[in-house]
Amino acid sequence: MSISHAEDFLPSRIGDMEKLDAIRQPQELESKAPQNHNAMGPTDSGRDAWMTIAGCFMVQFCTIGYSNAFGVYQDIYTREFLSNKSPSDISWIGSFQYFMQYAPGVFVGHAFDAGYFRHMMVLGSFLEVFSIFMLSLVRKGQYYQVFLAQAIGIGLGQALLFIPSLTVISQHFKKRRSFATGVAVTGASVGGIVWPILLNQLDQKATFGNANRAAGAVAGVLLLCANVLMKPRPVEGKALSGVHLGVKSIFRDIAYMVSIGAACLVSLGLFFPYFYLQLYTVDQGVAPHLAFYTLAILNAGSIVGRLVPNFFADRLGPYNMIIPCLFLTAVLLFVVLGVHSFAGIVLFGLFYGCTSGSYISLIPSIIIQLSRQSGQPGLRMGFAFTSVGFWILIGTPIEGALLHVPGSNGSLLWSPCIIFSAIAVSCGAVGMLISRVIFVRQARNKGLGQLI
Repeated sequence: MSISHAEDFLPSRIGDMEKLDAIRQPQELESKAPQNHNAMGPTDSGRDAWMTIAGCFMVQFCTIGYSNAFGVYQDIYTREFLSNKSPSDISWIGSFQYFMQYAPGVFVGHAFDAGYFRHMMVLGSFLEVFSIFMLSLVRKGQYYQVFLAQAIGIGLGQALLFIPSLTVISQHFKKRRSFATGVAVTGASVGGIVWPILLNQLDQKATFGNANRAAGAVAGVLLLCANVLMKPRPVEGKALSGVHLGVKSIFRDIAYMVSIGAACLVSLGLFFPYFYLQLYTVDQGVAPHLAFYTLAILNAGSIVGRLVPNFFADRLGPYNMIIPCLFLTAVLLFVVLGVHSFAGIVLFGLFYGCTSGSYISLIPSIIIQLSRQSGQPGLRMGFAFTSVGFWILIGTPIEGALLHVPGSNGSLLWSPCIIFSAIAVSCGAVGMLISRVIFVRQARNKGLGQLI
């Protein structure tokens, strides 16, 4: 080959090599770049996904399930342990426990988005178990000791456990998210069955202190197992500077804000039976050894409510399931005005547990659905529960105050607080319906064809 021919050949070869390098370099850079473990999205199956659901089940058993047993404490405190205090004063313990569980939600949710899931789970587990054991040491008649241990200590520990355990589900499930959430929060229903029976039986056969020490031991074992089982996915970065931008986007989302307002109204009245049903049953003349099982029956009904509607919500949409459940819950609260026998209370407990359990298990799916475009599901979940927490804080004390009205001669008047609860839930149901209408319009405007 002549030199002139070689000179003609070399530029074309060099050009080809440059093209090959141009192709190879992005591939090499891509292979060297850190992999985003969340790129593939939720898998809706797999060992890690279902182990996470099992761990979340245990967390719900020890948080909401334990809180749902406060009716036992309300009865014990009112009749014996804190008999120097009114039912309204005592209900502040339970409502503040719920409040502490929800109130730090914005910070807990944002910490979840930043990748601190494990830290919160470990710290929350320690705080809840430690505080339950501290509750076993309080003295009879010492209201402030009970309030510190149960309302503040247990509530704060549960705050670090409850919201992260629900939000982590969205990392593993999408198409079957509502059903997976329903399975996980069934742990709260099972806990609501086990805890009242355990606490009532031990309080009768042993002492109040030993009953709480046993409860602390059970919670400790289950939360240890939950920490081992739950598998969060790695989060891409831990920047905490974007919280103000996330909050701004929240206030601009009308459908989300209306749904939060509706949830706040529902929270004013929803928990009335969970706090007062056992006391109501005793006040109707039912034998105490039968009345002790009313909370367990209430939570048994919620098992069906947390599973069946969630199964259909993945097909029909969470809005289309939660709205009928809310209206049925309001109707049942009005019905309880005419229920006075143990058989009637049992039927009420089963049906109310079913409808109220549906709402409690479906509301996280509503929040996640309204958070799809934000990229901050933890922050939005936390903001929702923080907002709801303030209304839970005042709801049951208002109902407790309505039990004692001037001129009642110390007897309990149930009609005012029952009507108040029913009206609050009814208004919340209407609000959720309005939120759905707004969300449908937004979805149509954006050309989205997702289930509602």
